[in-house]
Amino acid sequence: MVSFETISSTRKYLKDTSLQWPVLVDSEKSLYHYFGMGQAGFWDIWGYRTWRAYLKELFQGRLPRRGDGDINQRGGDVILDPNGRVRLQHIGGGPGDRPEVEQLLQFVKGA
Repeated sequence: MVSFETISSTRKYLKDTSLQWPVLVDSEKSLYHYFGMGQAGFWDIWGYRTWRAYLKELFQGRLPRRGDGDINQRGGDVILDPNGRVRLQHIGGGPGDRPEVEQLLQFVKGA
């Protein structure tokens, strides 16, 4: 996993979520730019998918976490194989536009 947030924000996220895998911090956003994620527009950030994702979090008893980074950056998912080849690249249209975790795990298991 790569975070484009600050080191302190990434540590807090790891503590809050209890994630147990390595996280790289790329505060310069080198990988972000390399994979062409770019900036999202207003409606990308505050559109239907974002509100749906926030409501889903609220219904599950979690408050959306405010990052201390650039809220206009697009999120994305990139899966590399052991040889460093890109096997999947998804550039999100906004915060709510992400593949489901199960879908990503099935892709990794099948690759």
